[in-house]
Amino acid sequence: MVKLPYILEDQKIFMNDDWRYSDDRMELRQKVYSLLLKRFGSAIDENGEPVYSMNSITQCSHDWVSQGNVRSDGIVKYFQAYYK
Repeated sequence: MVKLPYILEDQKIFMNDDWRYSDDRMELRQKVYSLLLKRFGSAIDENGEPVYSMNSITQCSHDWVSQGNVRSDGIVKYFQAYYK
């Protein structure tokens, strides 16, 4: 077994203990990401360019979970208010 360098080992422990990355939170992150992608991911402007970036959809999903939300209710309005 390969031992990770000290700093990486600490990060691994931190990630395992961080509530934002628990199985439930990762499931919620996936759910809100999917909802946002379905709602905003295919929007294109008159030039054929995406209206919303994948980065904004991903960041919104992360922020939603990191702020302690436990349900997906309100994610569309949140995205429209802060990422549109």
